[in-house]
Amino acid sequence: MGQCTLPAFSGLSARIRTQYQADMTISISAGFDSGNIHVSRIEGDTAFLEIRKDAESDFYQWFHFRVTGAKGRPLTLKITNCAESAYPGGWPSYRARWSEDREDWRCAETDYADGVLTITHTPQADAIWFAYFAPYSMERHFDVVQRMAAQPGVALIQLGETLDGRPIDLLRMGTGPTQVWLYARQHPGETMAEWWMEGALDMLTDAADPVAQKLRHQCTLHIVPNMNPDGSA
Repeated sequence: MGQCTLPAFSGLSARIRTQYQADMTISISAGFDSGNIHVSRIEGDTAFLEIRKDAESDFYQWFHFRVTGAKGRPLTLKITNCAESAYPGGWPSYRARWSEDREDWRCAETDYADGVLTITHTPQADAIWFAYFAPYSMERHFDVVQRMAAQPGVALIQLGETLDGRPIDLLRMGTGPTQVWLYARQHPGETMAEWWMEGALDMLTDAADPVAQKLRHQCTLHIVPNMNPDGSA
Protein backbone atom coordinates (compact mmCIF):
# COMPACT_ATOMS: atom_id res chain seq x y z
CA MET A 1 0.00 0.00 0.00
CA GLY A 2 1.19 3.53 -0.74
CA GLN A 3 1.74 5.99 2.06
CA CYS A 4 -0.91 8.62 2.75
CA THR A 5 0.56 12.12 2.66
CA LEU A 6 -1.54 13.56 5.48
CA PRO A 7 0.45 16.82 5.88
CA ALA A 8 -0.07 17.71 2.22
CA PHE A 9 -3.75 16.78 2.38
CA SER A 10 -4.21 18.81 5.55
CA GLY A 11 -2.57 21.81 3.92
CA LEU A 12 -4.86 21.49 0.89
CA SER A 13 -7.89 21.16 3.16
CA ALA A 14 -6.93 24.31 5.04
CA ARG A 15 -6.50 26.25 1.79
CA ILE A 16 -9.87 25.05 0.51
CA ARG A 17 -11.53 25.98 3.80
CA THR A 18 -9.92 29.43 3.79
CA GLN A 19 -11.01 30.04 0.21
CA TYR A 20 -14.53 28.82 1.01
CA GLN A 21 -14.80 31.22 3.93
CA ALA A 22 -13.47 34.09 1.82
CA ASP A 23 -16.07 33.38 -0.89
CA MET A 24 -19.00 33.25 1.54
CA THR A 25 -21.48 36.10 1.46
CA ILE A 26 -22.44 37.33 4.89
CA SER A 27 -26.10 36.92 5.84
CA ILE A 28 -28.16 39.37 7.89
CA SER A 29 -31.51 38.48 9.42
CA ALA A 30 -34.03 40.05 11.80
CA GLY A 31 -36.86 37.50 11.84
CA PHE A 32 -37.04 37.05 15.61
CA ASP A 33 -38.33 38.68 18.81
CA SER A 34 -37.67 42.45 18.55
CA GLY A 35 -35.68 42.02 15.32
CA ASN A 36 -35.63 45.01 12.99
CA ILE A 37 -33.48 45.87 9.98
CA HIS A 38 -33.77 46.13 6.21
CA VAL A 39 -30.83 45.05 4.06
CA SER A 40 -30.35 47.36 1.08
CA ARG A 41 -27.28 45.60 -0.29
CA ILE A 42 -24.13 43.71 0.72
CA GLU A 43 -20.77 44.34 -0.90
CA GLY A 44 -18.14 41.93 0.41
CA ASP A 45 -17.72 42.65 4.12
CA THR A 46 -19.75 45.89 3.94
CA ALA A 47 -23.52 45.96 4.39
CA PHE A 48 -25.83 48.91 3.71
CA LEU A 49 -28.86 48.82 6.00
CA GLU A 50 -31.96 50.79 6.93
CA ILE A 51 -34.00 50.83 10.12
CA ARG A 52 -37.61 49.91 9.41
CA LYS A 53 -40.44 52.05 10.76
CA ASP A 54 -42.36 50.89 13.81
CA ALA A 55 -45.61 49.08 13.00
CA GLU A 56 -48.28 51.50 11.76
CA SER A 57 -46.04 54.45 12.62
CA ASP A 58 -43.69 56.93 11.00
CA PHE A 59 -41.19 56.61 13.86
CA TYR A 60 -38.09 54.45 13.91
CA GLN A 61 -34.97 54.20 16.05
CA TRP A 62 -34.62 50.59 17.22
CA PHE A 63 -32.55 47.99 15.37
CA HIS A 64 -31.67 44.41 16.22
CA PHE A 65 -30.24 41.88 13.79
CA ARG A 66 -27.96 38.85 13.42
CA VAL A 67 -24.96 38.53 11.09
CA THR A 68 -23.63 35.11 10.06
CA GLY A 69 -20.74 34.05 7.86
CA ALA A 70 -18.41 36.82 9.05
CA LYS A 71 -16.18 35.05 11.57
CA GLY A 72 -12.73 36.64 11.50
CA ARG A 73 -13.76 39.17 8.86
CA PRO A 74 -13.72 42.95 9.46
CA LEU A 75 -17.37 43.97 9.13
CA THR A 76 -18.57 47.42 8.18
CA LEU A 77 -22.29 47.97 8.76
CA LYS A 78 -23.73 51.24 7.46
CA ILE A 79 -27.22 52.23 8.63
CA THR A 80 -28.03 54.89 6.09
CA ASN A 81 -31.37 56.42 7.18
CA CYS A 82 -30.54 57.63 10.70
CA ALA A 83 -30.97 61.33 9.91
CA GLU A 84 -34.76 60.97 9.76
CA SER A 85 -35.10 58.69 12.79
CA ALA A 86 -37.15 59.60 15.84
CA TYR A 87 -34.18 61.02 17.77
CA PRO A 88 -31.33 61.88 15.39
CA GLY A 89 -29.71 63.95 18.12
CA GLY A 90 -28.97 60.73 19.98
CA TRP A 91 -26.61 59.30 17.35
CA PRO A 92 -23.47 61.41 17.91
CA SER A 93 -21.24 59.64 20.46
CA TYR A 94 -23.64 56.66 20.48
CA ARG A 95 -22.16 53.14 20.35
CA ALA A 96 -24.08 50.12 19.07
CA ARG A 97 -24.24 46.93 21.13
CA TRP A 98 -23.01 43.50 20.04
CA SER A 99 -23.07 40.01 21.50
CA GLU A 100 -21.82 36.58 20.50
CA ASP A 101 -23.72 34.67 23.21
CA ARG A 102 -26.87 36.86 23.58
CA GLU A 103 -26.11 37.32 27.26
CA ASP A 104 -23.05 39.58 27.41
CA TRP A 105 -23.57 42.79 25.40
CA ARG A 106 -20.70 45.16 24.67
CA CYS A 107 -20.16 48.40 22.76
CA ALA A 108 -18.96 48.31 19.17
CA GLU A 109 -16.86 50.91 17.40
CA THR A 110 -19.48 53.27 16.02
CA ASP A 111 -19.33 56.51 14.05
CA TYR A 112 -22.06 58.89 12.93
CA ALA A 113 -21.66 61.34 10.06
CA ASP A 114 -23.96 62.78 7.39
CA GLY A 115 -26.94 60.74 8.58
CA VAL A 116 -25.10 57.41 8.38
CA LEU A 117 -24.34 55.28 11.43
CA THR A 118 -21.27 53.12 10.74
CA ILE A 119 -20.52 50.09 12.93
CA THR A 120 -17.18 48.30 12.51
CA HIS A 121 -16.37 45.00 14.18
CA THR A 122 -14.55 41.71 13.53
CA PRO A 123 -16.60 38.80 14.91
CA GLN A 124 -14.89 35.83 16.54
CA ALA A 125 -17.95 33.57 16.21
CA ASP A 126 -20.01 32.25 13.32
CA ALA A 127 -22.99 34.38 14.40
CA ILE A 128 -23.01 37.82 16.02
CA TRP A 129 -25.92 39.98 17.13
CA PHE A 130 -26.18 43.76 16.98
CA ALA A 131 -28.79 45.95 18.68
CA TYR A 132 -29.63 49.54 19.55
CA PHE A 133 -29.37 48.58 23.23
CA ALA A 134 -29.22 45.19 24.95
CA PRO A 135 -32.55 43.54 24.05
CA TYR A 136 -35.09 42.50 26.65
CA SER A 137 -37.13 39.67 25.19
CA MET A 138 -40.82 39.00 25.72
CA GLU A 139 -39.89 35.53 26.97
CA ARG A 140 -37.76 37.09 29.71
CA HIS A 141 -40.62 39.46 30.49
CA PHE A 142 -43.01 36.56 31.05
CA ASP A 143 -40.41 34.67 33.10
CA VAL A 144 -39.91 37.65 35.42
CA VAL A 145 -43.64 38.32 35.77
CA GLN A 146 -44.26 34.67 36.64
CA ARG A 147 -41.41 34.61 39.16
CA MET A 148 -42.57 37.83 40.84
CA ALA A 149 -46.20 36.71 40.97
CA ALA A 150 -45.09 33.69 43.01
CA GLN A 151 -43.58 35.90 45.74
CA PRO A 152 -45.50 36.39 49.02
CA GLY A 153 -47.78 39.41 48.98
CA VAL A 154 -47.58 39.97 45.22
CA ALA A 155 -50.69 39.87 43.02
CA LEU A 156 -50.65 39.59 39.23
CA ILE A 157 -53.41 41.47 37.44
CA GLN A 158 -53.96 41.53 33.69
CA LEU A 159 -55.01 45.09 32.87
CA GLY A 160 -56.11 44.15 29.38
CA GLU A 161 -54.80 43.08 26.00
CA THR A 162 -52.92 44.90 23.28
CA LEU A 163 -54.24 45.26 19.73
CA ASP A 164 -52.31 42.08 18.85
CA GLY A 165 -53.74 40.17 21.80
CA ARG A 166 -50.75 40.28 24.16
CA PRO A 167 -51.45 40.66 27.90
CA ILE A 168 -50.60 43.90 29.71
CA ASP A 169 -49.47 42.74 33.15
CA LEU A 170 -49.49 44.62 36.46
CA LEU A 171 -47.82 43.42 39.65
CA ARG A 172 -49.32 44.80 42.86
CA MET A 173 -47.60 44.66 46.25
CA GLY A 174 -47.57 46.54 49.53
CA THR A 175 -50.26 47.49 52.04
CA GLY A 176 -49.67 51.21 52.64
CA PRO A 177 -52.05 54.09 51.89
CA THR A 178 -49.76 55.88 49.43
CA GLN A 179 -50.47 54.71 45.88
CA VAL A 180 -47.32 54.44 43.77
CA TRP A 181 -47.27 53.57 40.06
CA LEU A 182 -44.16 52.42 38.22
CA TYR A 183 -44.38 51.67 34.52
CA ALA A 184 -41.88 51.19 31.71
CA ARG A 185 -41.49 50.72 27.96
CA GLN A 186 -44.31 52.87 26.70
CA HIS A 187 -41.50 53.53 24.23
CA PRO A 188 -40.69 49.87 23.47
CA GLY A 189 -37.17 50.49 22.18
CA GLU A 190 -36.12 51.67 25.65
CA THR A 191 -35.14 48.17 26.74
CA MET A 192 -32.96 49.51 29.54
CA ALA A 193 -36.20 50.49 31.32
CA GLU A 194 -37.30 46.88 31.68
CA TRP A 195 -33.82 45.82 32.81
CA TRP A 196 -34.27 48.46 35.53
CA MET A 197 -37.74 47.09 36.33
CA GLU A 198 -36.36 43.59 36.83
CA GLY A 199 -33.80 44.91 39.31
CA ALA A 200 -36.42 47.00 41.11
CA LEU A 201 -38.75 44.01 41.44
CA ASP A 202 -35.96 41.84 42.81
CA MET A 203 -35.23 44.52 45.42
CA LEU A 204 -38.86 45.15 46.36
CA THR A 205 -39.57 41.43 46.91
CA ASP A 206 -36.43 40.86 48.98
CA ALA A 207 -37.63 39.99 52.51
CA ALA A 208 -34.20 40.85 53.93
CA ASP A 209 -34.09 44.39 52.48
CA PRO A 210 -35.21 46.92 55.13
CA VAL A 211 -35.87 49.68 52.57
CA ALA A 212 -38.11 47.36 50.53
CA GLN A 213 -40.01 46.34 53.65
CA LYS A 214 -40.58 49.97 54.63
CA LEU A 215 -41.77 50.88 51.14
CA ARG A 216 -44.23 48.00 51.08
CA HIS A 217 -45.49 48.96 54.54
CA GLN A 218 -46.07 52.62 53.66
CA CYS A 219 -47.14 52.22 50.01
CA THR A 220 -49.22 50.12 47.69
CA LEU A 221 -47.15 49.67 44.53
CA HIS A 222 -48.68 49.12 41.10
CA ILE A 223 -45.92 48.01 38.73
CA VAL A 224 -46.30 47.59 34.95
CA PRO A 225 -42.97 46.28 33.61
CA ASN A 226 -43.97 46.64 29.95
CA MET A 227 -46.63 49.08 28.75
CA ASN A 228 -46.18 48.25 25.06
CA PRO A 229 -45.68 44.51 24.44
CA ASP A 230 -46.66 44.80 20.76
CA GLY A 231 -43.92 47.35 20.14
CA SER A 232 -41.42 45.22 22.04
CA ALA A 233 -42.20 42.20 19.88
